[in-house]
Amino acid sequence: MTQAPTAEKAAPRRHDREILTLAVPAFGALVAEPLFVMADSAIVGHLGTPQLAGLGIAAALLTTAVSVFVFLAYATTAAVARRVGAGDLRAAIRQGMDGIWLALLLGAAVVAAVLPGAPWLVSLFGASDTVAPYAETYLRISSLGVPAMLVVLAATGVIRGLQDTRTPLYVAIGGFALNGALNVALVYGAGFGIAGSAWGTVIAQCAMAAAYLLVVVRGARRHRASLRPDAAGIRACARAGVPLLVRTLSLRAILLIATAVAARLGDADIAAHQILLSLWSLLAFALDAIAIAGQAIIGRYLGAGDSAGARAVCRRMVQWGIGTGLVLGLLVVLARPVFIPLFTGDPAVEDALLPGLLVVALAQPVCGIVFVLDGVLMGAGDGRYLAGAMLLTLAVFTPAALLVPALGGGLTALWWAMTLMMLVRMVTLQLRARSGRWLVTGATR
Repeated sequence: MTQAPTAEKAAPRRHDREILTLAVPAFGALVAEPLFVMADSAIVGHLGTPQLAGLGIAAALLTTAVSVFVFLAYATTAAVARRVGAGDLRAAIRQGMDGIWLALLLGAAVVAAVLPGAPWLVSLFGASDTVAPYAETYLRISSLGVPAMLVVLAATGVIRGLQDTRTPLYVAIGGFALNGALNVALVYGAGFGIAGSAWGTVIAQCAMAAAYLLVVVRGARRHRASLRPDAAGIRACARAGVPLLVRTLSLRAILLIATAVAARLGDADIAAHQILLSLWSLLAFALDAIAIAGQAIIGRYLGAGDSAGARAVCRRMVQWGIGTGLVLGLLVVLARPVFIPLFTGDPAVEDALLPGLLVVALAQPVCGIVFVLDGVLMGAGDGRYLAGAMLLTLAVFTPAALLVPALGGGLTALWWAMTLMMLVRMVTLQLRARSGRWLVTGATR
């Protein structure tokens, strides 16, 4: 009589351990990544305003280019985790190698486009004659590191799929430390200026890629997996990534539309919007860590043919997402007297920012559900549904956001539109999760 209740209690605890083991290191790696740009900004900022402005433009372009290909990490995590669940580590690593080769090809294409197109890309931002040369210099040099950046994404997916999020954390910390040291040495010690900052970042990214490749190659030799490029496997990776690419581009479009609408509301509103967007992105790191754990765990369960276990861990992760969202929302409310002065002393910006902060806080439990279910469905390889759901979300959000200035609304109304966007995502993802159609078991989907 006592065994069933004991088993019921043990299952959530086991899932909690699985989630925490993967999510905590993943959170550390996620936080380390944006520190690259922050370190570059802190070092280059002392060279002068034009150099810092040039870095800002080039970094925005590079970040956009790399983030578009984040599917390299997501799709690889799910595919490798399925093979791990099926007990075929050799095929898991072989699948990961296909993703890495695809990353190299895409990286080469980006370099080929950016090197000659740097002046045109910089001109899109309306850079002044003083700022443009610095932006072009940084963009051209840093673009050489894009193949390494994309390899890092794909290899991170391989390692996460193998149920290891500690290695990405260690590599990210090492890369950040190396990047900072090289930037100081090359910018000031060698006197290379902004070019030194760019070269420091390229070297650090290449070192991170080399560290990941060393881990993957060792695994391949241990399990006798081929390291050679396989055209059929690379094409399969590309096909699996297309739906996630559509999802990512739709999300980027939503953020760009929100920023464009905020710019129409006035200078104080766009300033406050950028602060809110930065906070929203920071909060997303904590929630995304649970989503990353979800990708790896769900893929492994489905690969092992355990659909009941996948459904159970999905429920537990949703509970984690809601709980984390509630805690983050409460922290935003409590920290607002400290948070606002850190970013602005302008009374007009503060007046626009405060109600927006409350909207962001209220939306965090919804964000928690969205991030978790997004990770679950990615782990299940349900990319087509995610793409369709995000396109629907974009279709709902766009008119809602554009109506804000038309109806005389302000920044708070725009962030209610952002919350509507998250609610639409939550509904579409919950419908899919409850349907069970994502529970496709086996080594491949």
